[in-house]
Amino acid sequence: MAAPENRSTPARLTAPATAKLPRLYLLVLCLVYIFAGLYFRDPWKTDDVVGLATMMSALNEPGLAAWLPQVGNLAHAQDGPLTMWVGAFFIWVFSPLFALFTTPLDAVFASSRLPNLLWFGLMTGSVWYATYLLGRRPEPQPLPLPFGGEPTVKAYGRMIADAALLLILATAGIMWRMHETSEVPAIIAFQALAFYSVVRMLDRPMSGAVTLGLALAGAFLARGFIGALPIALAVLCAFVPQSALRSQLRWLVISFALAIGIALFWYLPASHFSPYWVEHWWLWHTDSFGLPKPTQLLDIFRDLPWFLWPTWPFAIMAVWQWRSWLRSPHIWFPLMFAVWPLLTLMFLADPFEPEYSLMAVPFAVLAAFALPTLRRGAVNSLDWFAVMCFSLTAATVWLGWVALHAGWPEQISNNIARQTQGYEAHISIPALFVALAGTLAWVALVRWRLKHRPAALWRGTVLSAGGIVTTWLLLVTLWMPALDFVRSYRSVSADLAQAINRQVGPNECVRPLGLGLGQRAAFYVFNGLTFGPSGQCPVVLVQTSPQALDEGYTPLPGQSTQLIWQGKRPAERKENFLLLRILPQ
Repeated sequence: MAAPENRSTPARLTAPATAKLPRLYLLVLCLVYIFAGLYFRDPWKTDDVVGLATMMSALNEPGLAAWLPQVGNLAHAQDGPLTMWVGAFFIWVFSPLFALFTTPLDAVFASSRLPNLLWFGLMTGSVWYATYLLGRRPEPQPLPLPFGGEPTVKAYGRMIADAALLLILATAGIMWRMHETSEVPAIIAFQALAFYSVVRMLDRPMSGAVTLGLALAGAFLARGFIGALPIALAVLCAFVPQSALRSQLRWLVISFALAIGIALFWYLPASHFSPYWVEHWWLWHTDSFGLPKPTQLLDIFRDLPWFLWPTWPFAIMAVWQWRSWLRSPHIWFPLMFAVWPLLTLMFLADPFEPEYSLMAVPFAVLAAFALPTLRRGAVNSLDWFAVMCFSLTAATVWLGWVALHAGWPEQISNNIARQTQGYEAHISIPALFVALAGTLAWVALVRWRLKHRPAALWRGTVLSAGGIVTTWLLLVTLWMPALDFVRSYRSVSADLAQAINRQVGPNECVRPLGLGLGQRAAFYVFNGLTFGPSGQCPVVLVQTSPQALDEGYTPLPGQSTQLIWQGKRPAERKENFLLLRILPQ
């Protein structure tokens, strides 16, 4: 769509505002973002450890576990198999190499997280190139200046693309999720690839149609219809009448034919060899959708502003500032990729962060196009807010670390002690060195902003992305041992495995009662424990709470039982596990 002659673009800036951001800074920031928190920890519940359990089951369990996700011997009829396939492949290839330097189990953990590098690269590459292509189009170009000095098309597109990349890195809600061995990093990556493909179809429809088909298939195989449906609807809306893509509508046949063909290549054998799994997969889908509920809508609009911070105010501002250009690709495309996940959220029975994640990419792109429309005072406000906010968060992390190790301030130390009961604090010199280096890098970045007063429009996004990555780096270096102690099931799983080896015969089975999926996955991941579905198992593993036990909870009323083991995570205050033997009547 050509730029309308009777409408004035809201973008106004000069060439110095689009000065090139050093590529080394972007590269280092991306590497720190993805590697910090990815390693040197155990898998945590629920999505993280469940995803890893399906990967390990694909390699270790007989039958259809390599084709259909399972947690041990339990069918996990949710999402799709793609992240399981990719993770299992990386474990199979790389865990023998990692086992030369660490334990076999930790080698599995390390290799299972290599796909996160793939998903992160796909997300960041797609966001940058899609935004770059949109930024070079005629519609979003800034208003020509009377005496010249406006930025070149290439420089303007590069500045917008850099800003979008920095804003997706600064999005608070996906920071932890991008480090999970779950389907969430994959579905974000495939949505970003679908967005890039739609943009690419503006000038190269054939290549864009092919990558779009692959993206839709990947979204379906990663998260079923819950992941693929909002992306597919957004794609269809990109081809509405008066859209710049309307003339390329015929290429969608290739995209959807390719996506459906790849999906059927998995679905048809699955439905033939395991109707039970597929039936429960459809049941999971039907149970996941429902009519909107007022309380659920309140929860969504309460959580989303935190999850999408800091992009959502600027995304809304972009839509308002460019309202006369609403059907232009640089606004219409990301707007549709944001609207349909939001509408889908309202019709889901239990939406949470995995569903919220589909709004991160389009909001970051929209927010980037808001920047050239902002007044200088607003841009400076963004700078100072980032400096104050993330300097405060970094200082808070350091203060908590000092309280953990030195016992001062006393009130903070006591609060931390209650949360980490049983943890013996120790200082890791390498982690401390990395944390100090990250803090000095943040100080240098703030000093650069104060001293040089750069005119480049990306300075606020650099500060936001640098600040949140610094905070994240401090958390996963200074606090990772304590967090791992609190959240890992390694110790309780080992105790349970020893109790089962001592107290349960080789021909006896253990059945679960009230055992959560995350806990079941953790016991399988750490010690290979599986549980029998039969009600005739003489031994029962019960998950309950200390409060229920204090109130006289009886897990098996009417049956005589013998307690043979009781345990919990050292710092856990809500979970308790009982291993009971049912006595003959």
